[in-house]
Amino acid sequence: MSKVMSDSQSQRRRFLLTAGAAAGAAALAPVSAVSAGEVTLPAIRHSVFFWLKNPGNQADREALIAGLKTLAGIETVKGIQIGVPASTEKREVVDNSFDVSEMLLFDNVEGQNSYQSHPVHLKFVEDCEHLWRKVVVYDSIAV
Repeated sequence: MSKVMSDSQSQRRRFLLTAGAAAGAAALAPVSAVSAGEVTLPAIRHSVFFWLKNPGNQADREALIAGLKTLAGIETVKGIQIGVPASTEKREVVDNSFDVSEMLLFDNVEGQNSYQSHPVHLKFVEDCEHLWRKVVVYDSIAV
């Protein structure tokens, strides 16, 4: 079997690789609109940082992450990302003292307000608030 690809095979392979990369990027960053290679995210970003009562307790961290994942089921949540501190360069401006973070995306303030009183959010707080000692929230709107 020849290892030399025809031009059409090469073009097909490049197309499949490019399409796969684009699909992967889309899956990682839920979007409300995509046009001409530009990604437009929902307008409201709700960033929340949690400090566990028992820092380093893997079971507590996993329980909090599992609880956070339930928030994706709220209809006004347009995107969700849950994370833990990254091993990035230590710099004076970097605060990686938190244990778990979440970022939720909403189309508008009304959607974010609806989320606050949604039964799934209230159940998450009820089920998980015993796990954290501190929570800090940063809400922002795209400009």
